[in-house]
Amino acid sequence: MKLNPVTEKFILHWGEMGSQWGVNRTMSQIHALLFIIGKPLNAEEITDTLGVARSNVSNSIKELQHWGLVQKVSILGDRRDHFTTNTDVWELARIIVVERQKRELEPTVQFLQQLMDSPEFEHENSEVKARIRETQEFVDTVTTWSSEMLRLPTSALKKILKFGASIKNVLR
Repeated sequence: MKLNPVTEKFILHWGEMGSQWGVNRTMSQIHALLFIIGKPLNAEEITDTLGVARSNVSNSIKELQHWGLVQKVSILGDRRDHFTTNTDVWELARIIVVERQKRELEPTVQFLQQLMDSPEFEHENSEVKARIRETQEFVDTVTTWSSEMLRLPTSALKKILKFGASIKNVLR
């Protein structure tokens, strides 16, 4: 499939963003392609369009499925698997935040709690203990807050995020 210049630039940038966030570039580009095209594609179409190795496409699709970002769909009359993604950017953001919480924040909260519960913790100096407690409280607060925000309907979440910096006026 030949991509238009804007579509190609979008996909390349999404791949760069993914790299900055610690996600494989090809995985990010595949997700961008499925998102921007908005229709199911098979692995061969993805391989040909992005000019990447078929094995890389297969591995990336498996990881995207594991994240809940890509789904396998069947196309009548075609025996190959096709893949698609949600085209609602707000829903995609929710999925990504939930997965990052599960993979990064929740294990950190658990680790810090285990550290504080360990017998060695009591023998640590007070400054270190205070910093660990503050870090655990911070990560726990961020996790709780983001979980609550994700429960809101998209319309409410949009309003909150657009409210942005003006929230400081309300807090005064």
